[in-house]
Amino acid sequence: MHRGEVWLINLDPTVGSEMKKTRPAIIINDDSVGILPLKVVIPVTDWKDRYSAAPWMVRLEPDGKNGLGKVSAADSFQVRSVSQQRLVKKLGTVDETLLESISCALAAVLGLTNK
Repeated sequence: MHRGEVWLINLDPTVGSEMKKTRPAIIINDDSVGILPLKVVIPVTDWKDRYSAAPWMVRLEPDGKNGLGKVSAADSFQVRSVSQQRLVKKLGTVDETLLESISCALAAVLGLTNK
């Protein structure tokens, strides 16, 4: 379980507007950080055209490497730390360029800037 991998992840139970059910998610934490069996993930959802205006949504095209079956979105606003026990099955990986886009979207959500 490493940074950039796409996994099916069981997010239930959830509360309120949190993403639910078993869905793809991208591991984004640095592999060298942390001692607990946790991973920081960005959940993936179906792409909607209205997401192009949302800076926290990163469009994901399905390909042979990421294991996604349809055009999707990495929803950086739903970032969370989860137990590795929630990770069900590895689907694939995303490349460094896409990880950089997700990192920029996450920085926008968290109000982080390079000064």
